Amino acid sequence: MLGVLGGMGPMATVDFMAKVVRNTPATRDQDHIPMVVCSAVRIPDRNAAILGDGADPFPAMRETLLSLEAAGASCIAIPCNTAHHWHTALQAETSVRILHIVDAVVDTLVTGDGDCIGVLASSGTVEAGIYRTRLARRGFACRVPDTAGQAEVMRAIRLVKAGQVAEAAIILREQAEALVAAGCGRIVMACTEIPLALASIEGGLHPLLIDATEALARACVEACSVSAKAPALPLAA
Repeated sequence: MLGVLGGMGPMATVDFMAKVVRNTPATRDQDHIPMVVCSAVRIPDRNAAILGDGADPFPAMRETLLSLEAAGASCIAIPCNTAHHWHTALQAETSVRILHIVDAVVDTLVTGDGDCIGVLASSGTVEAGIYRTRLARRGFACRVPDTAGQAEVMRAIRLVKAGQVAEAAIILREQAEALVAAGCGRIVMACTEIPLALASIEGGLHPLLIDATEALARACVEACSVSAKAPALPLAA
């Protein structure tokens, strides 16, 4: 059973769940992946915590994680990029595998994507180096918007959370195009709010975008499928 540590934010959690369903090869209800979801909207702001301007979200994330484990989750997903700053600490609290959203993204990259990958993310994600570190392990450089551009990305993220998706899309498209102009071969939508704004984007930018939420959903489907096919361990004599 897939556990979803969600609520960061709520719209992004619903989007992630829909992508899990869409990526599951199923012809009937019973073919789908069982999910237990906690939309833990009271978790303190992850971005503010990383930037030193907010409460520590780890205790609330740990509490939610343990409730998912108690509910029977066999693997866990966190549809929030910034929350992965605490991935290692959370994984240390449980034997249940917590899939990593950046690893899911990196697994989609190929040599033809170029040496430099653009990342549109929250300032907390950028500051924590969540993408930079894991991209570097696979030989990819990482580029993010300049200071003014990053402020615009944050403004767009807040607009999405407030339901003003169309306005956010204009801002995010401009910032994505700027990264392409700067030499990035692909652009990761590395905040789970961003795909909500750029979902219907058209033109030459569309094939360059990587949806981190989609990548995580596909990784979850694969992980749960492998788990379901694993043979049962023999009973001890």
